[in-house]
Amino acid sequence: MPRESTNLPEYWDSYKPHRGEGDQPAPEVDRFAWTQYDGHGPGAEFLGAPRTALELGCAEGGEAVYLARSGVAVTALDFSTAQIARARNWWGGTPGLTFAHAEACDYLTSTPATYDAIFSIWGAVWFTDPDDLIPLVAERLEPGGVLAFSQAEPIEDYYGPQPMYGNGLAGRKLTLLRWAYSPQWWADLLKRTGFTDIDAAILPAPDPDDVGTLMVRARRAG
Repeated sequence: MPRESTNLPEYWDSYKPHRGEGDQPAPEVDRFAWTQYDGHGPGAEFLGAPRTALELGCAEGGEAVYLARSGVAVTALDFSTAQIARARNWWGGTPGLTFAHAEACDYLTSTPATYDAIFSIWGAVWFTDPDDLIPLVAERLEPGGVLAFSQAEPIEDYYGPQPMYGNGLAGRKLTLLRWAYSPQWWADLLKRTGFTDIDAAILPAPDPDDVGTLMVRARRAG
């Protein structure tokens, strides 16, 4: 049966639904993953060595938990009421970890906090207009702080906001946008926004015929 979300918060509430019986168990948190392939790509070292971090679009919260257990003070943010409730139920007592229910741009506009690292793993950076989001990220990073994110590699020559039907082709109309750009486009935007040490590239999949991962890291000038 197709999903029948009527708005974007409802869509994200249904992300990774529990299909088993009883309460959903917390997943194992034994690694930090950026890509869609198990054991592929860098780990937490891609962020450097932050003391504080903000995740934009944490969903289940596993990567935020991994960082917090490593001694990083982490704020994990998500747009979805259901995702934040589930993450808090699993990880609410983790020292150094705070969950925030908010839209990314709204949070970055309203918070006075600054961070050593801001990151997104197939999260809010993919689903938010970068012309709005990236300048706000820069304002909330400490000088020298790191922005890092990953998402699916773009389809060549099909760049910009990519619409899709959130409820599928047989469900209620709900438009979902993902912003897809080439590594060079991201590098140019980050440079214009005051970032340096920019590394933007496609990490090939383990099988080169499969979809790769866009990996981007940059440092706020300081």
